[in-house]
Amino acid sequence: MQDPFTSRLATRMQGVKSSAIRELLKMANQPNVISFAGGLPAPELFPLDAMRAAADRVLERDGRKALQYGPTEGIAPLRELIAARANAADPHAEPVRPEQVLVTTGSQQALDLLAKVFLDPGDPIVTENPSYLGALQSFRLFQASYWTVDMDDEGAMPQALDPLLARGPKFAYLLPSYQNPTGRSMGPERREQVVELFRRHQVPLVEDDPYGALCFGEPAGATLRSLAPELTLHLGTFSKTLAPGLRLGWVIGPEEWVARLAQVKQSSDLHTSTLSQHVALEVMGAGIIDDHIGKICAAYGERCQAMLESIASCFPAGTKWTVPTGGMFVWVELPQGVDTAALLPAIVAEEGVAYVSGAPFHPNGGGENTMRLNFTHASADVVRDGIARLGKALTRALEATTA
Repeated sequence: MQDPFTSRLATRMQGVKSSAIRELLKMANQPNVISFAGGLPAPELFPLDAMRAAADRVLERDGRKALQYGPTEGIAPLRELIAARANAADPHAEPVRPEQVLVTTGSQQALDLLAKVFLDPGDPIVTENPSYLGALQSFRLFQASYWTVDMDDEGAMPQALDPLLARGPKFAYLLPSYQNPTGRSMGPERREQVVELFRRHQVPLVEDDPYGALCFGEPAGATLRSLAPELTLHLGTFSKTLAPGLRLGWVIGPEEWVARLAQVKQSSDLHTSTLSQHVALEVMGAGIIDDHIGKICAAYGERCQAMLESIASCFPAGTKWTVPTGGMFVWVELPQGVDTAALLPAIVAEEGVAYVSGAPFHPNGGGENTMRLNFTHASADVVRDGIARLGKALTRALEATTA
């Protein structure tokens, strides 16, 4: 008998497959597997005591309000706080007003809202190559096509970006600070060059900035929004600095654009959890956040250094990798002919190590010899052990292909 639901799927769902990373995480979450696969923050660094105390204060003082429906745009005090922190981070930029802030259910929801508001089937958008898989999936669901911009050690290359913007895409999606998946970050001069191109061609820019606060080396620099506020929708999140379980993100942009996104959000989920918003506001108001972020950055810097040193000593000759100064990821490029997706099941089974193959991060194919490694979830000692095991397996595989 024919499935009555499958035969009624919307056209846009016909080719949708399960996320490659979702399937991978099932494999990576097996007992005794060292996983460099997920983009997970370190759970031992979650501010549990501060969150518990904040939740208690919220429920005691404002419990009925915190458990009630709330405004689609987000509660006013949290929008004010997000605007104030944006202004403190970019003091020379045009000030952000609370009316320019939309609170979202994680920044992933912001990507979905952007797609709903801006994309018609076949619309072209510009992305880095490689780019964040979650964004590619959101945009692909609305049948976007991708014009990809080549990258160097500082991210999107202006000479590659210029002709793409000249063709008039719907918008461009960039991660200029400690990019996912590569960990690359634009320097100040590169940011100025990129923004000048957007101004020249008058193309909207979506700046995804989940990792900008996670700096343990060279600072990320001014946001692209601060350099071109009239053209930029800036996405942020508390997932990397407080906890992803709060599901709290935001969009900052021109007020009329933010209002459009709020219209669509209302039909999606009415509003983001009022309880999460009140708890986050209480934690931020307690004055611990900057010290807490400092602890996160110190720990991540140590773990990143452990990974980089271990890659240098354990991976096969001919391997290339990025050297991030913040964020959560190292990007590895193995010699041509190595298929990291094909190798993964055996490496998990034999060495007890998991990673993400790089191919799904490439919007239009390619990248079979690449992988993304997360350094934030495991301790430095576990990172060293896992990279040594992974290096042994990759060396073995490379020797087999050249034998």
